[in-house]
Amino acid sequence: MKRIAVTVALAALAVLGSSCDKSMMEKMKLAENVDIQCTPALLEIVGGQIPATVTVTCPKGYFHSKATMDVTPVLVYEGGEIPFKTLQYQGDKVKDNFKVVSSAGATITEKLSFRYKPGCEKAHLELRSTIHFKNKDYPVDPVKVADGCIADYQLADMGGLYEVKPDGYQAVLQRTTEGRILYDVGSDKVRKDQFETNSMVNYKNSLDYLKEDERTTIKGTQIVAYASPEGGKDYNAKLSDKRADTAQKALDKVAADIELTGTEIKSVGQDWEGFQEAVAKSNIEDKDLILRVLSMYSDPAVRESEIRNLSQIYSEINKRVFPELRRARLVTSTEFRNWSDEELVERSQKGLDRFDEPSVLRLATIAETPESKETLYKYAIQEFNSDTARYNLAMLYLDQGKTSLGGAYLSKIKDADADVLNATGVVAMRNGDYELAARCFEKAGGAKARENSAIMNIIKGDYKAAAACAKGLKGDNAALANLLAGDAAAAADALEGDAPRTDYIRAILAARKGETAQARRLLDAACSKDEALKARAQNDIEFAALAN
Repeated sequence: MKRIAVTVALAALAVLGSSCDKSMMEKMKLAENVDIQCTPALLEIVGGQIPATVTVTCPKGYFHSKATMDVTPVLVYEGGEIPFKTLQYQGDKVKDNFKVVSSAGATITEKLSFRYKPGCEKAHLELRSTIHFKNKDYPVDPVKVADGCIADYQLADMGGLYEVKPDGYQAVLQRTTEGRILYDVGSDKVRKDQFETNSMVNYKNSLDYLKEDERTTIKGTQIVAYASPEGGKDYNAKLSDKRADTAQKALDKVAADIELTGTEIKSVGQDWEGFQEAVAKSNIEDKDLILRVLSMYSDPAVRESEIRNLSQIYSEINKRVFPELRRARLVTSTEFRNWSDEELVERSQKGLDRFDEPSVLRLATIAETPESKETLYKYAIQEFNSDTARYNLAMLYLDQGKTSLGGAYLSKIKDADADVLNATGVVAMRNGDYELAARCFEKAGGAKARENSAIMNIIKGDYKAAAACAKGLKGDNAALANLLAGDAAAAADALEGDAPRTDYIRAILAARKGETAQARRLLDAACSKDEALKARAQNDIEFAALAN
């Protein structure tokens, strides 16, 4: 709050008093107790506006009962002025519609607000007045009532925070190749024709290929044997064990010239899990009844008995489900050493037809120009209907300031996850739709969405809400939210590292504490690394004391 004793600025009113025979000095004394208070004394830009409350206290006998006065508050800065509307006042005996200032003394309070314009960071607020009495005008010298303007909010990252999705490209791919052997009812013998099925032929061909592939390493093979849920639990357990033994011999025959290390043998026994899955996928009539029986009973014997009681349905099961469960699986695990970034680039020169989605997305990740990234993301969208590509392309457009285009691609993603919701909130925030932005950030959750909420509230000028959003977060935006809310300790605690903007904020905190040397050191460090901050510091009212 700033108090100014007005001894000259409004003294002209004193001339209009009825005591014309008093000396000039006596007339001026009538104005000695006129006080002007401005809150805040150091103006601040809040939500694109510069608010101020000016209170003028006039003593008894000061304002002439037949005079009027026009007062225009003006924010003055180098290169321009921002005037407020003219305020009009009148004495007790003036018959007009202005605000009355009693000759018996009065206190007048006016709330002012100026729309921010670039350059007014270094400015002052003054009152320009003209007194009117008996058809004569008496100009009054301008009265300075406040300095300004604090513009710390501009240090926030107003573009919003978001991040691209990982491309999903893996340096090593875990793969499996599998062959299947089917058995007759109650048998553990591997029929000759099983080596000629598509499953086993493809399995053998895969092993032969893997043996020659320098990029692939065979890590191990698992033999898993099963029995269909018929004939009793103990019987099927033994049958499953025997099938595991014969399946191992079949594997030795198929992979006779291939070194398979780390082979694991597993016997499952009655395959109720496989049975339930097979029934669920089948088109057997009344399959829901079978699934209900499975859910009602956990004892294998009771299950088998209840299903056998469904005689007509059981016949279908015996014909269409059980044969597929009398089996052994040969599953070989491998590791494929994927293409390096350099190899991907080289292979891409011949075209992208044989590239899968992660490979195209990886190429976009390592692409050197925005144009190349854009082309690759669009290719992934066209060829793979890739939502990851849509999202990352939207982020590329947000980076370029093409907010509408980025928003258009985000809107085409059907399943909006936390990243998409957060980015949609950024688009809404940039477009000034703070209600939509708030909803998106709340749904997204996470540190980035909370920080974006803080940024949004900083833009709106709601610093208390900004600090609440930034509670517990680290970084420059979180520090600014707390600084603007008046919590210097929380602001200092949120700052990490020594980036230029970080040191600049630390310099503000030091200057406010009167630590001039520390503030100057931090400011110099920030400005030496960032020309934009250097230019900003020239007009930053926070550092006015450092110039002295």
